[in-house]
Amino acid sequence: MPQMALSPEIQWPVKNDHCFQRIILDAVCNGTWYNYLERPAYKNLSYDQAFRAVQLCEDILAGRADLHDLNRQSLIWRGKKN
Repeated sequence: MPQMALSPEIQWPVKNDHCFQRIILDAVCNGTWYNYLERPAYKNLSYDQAFRAVQLCEDILAGRADLHDLNRQSLIWRGKKN
């Protein structure tokens, strides 16, 4: 996804790998991910959480999930946007 985000046709709100991880993990955890998972997240996701993370990425790529909305919600959970 970070590689795709570099394309001028893609108008995503983030470009960096860690930003995509934050958005996806927060969405999967329904809140700030590190309040629900030990670090590093990739070693501590349950099978269901990992499955949902992959599914969400696929949904974003297919246009079924809005990365702008997911990013906004992630920032709200983190107190960085209202």
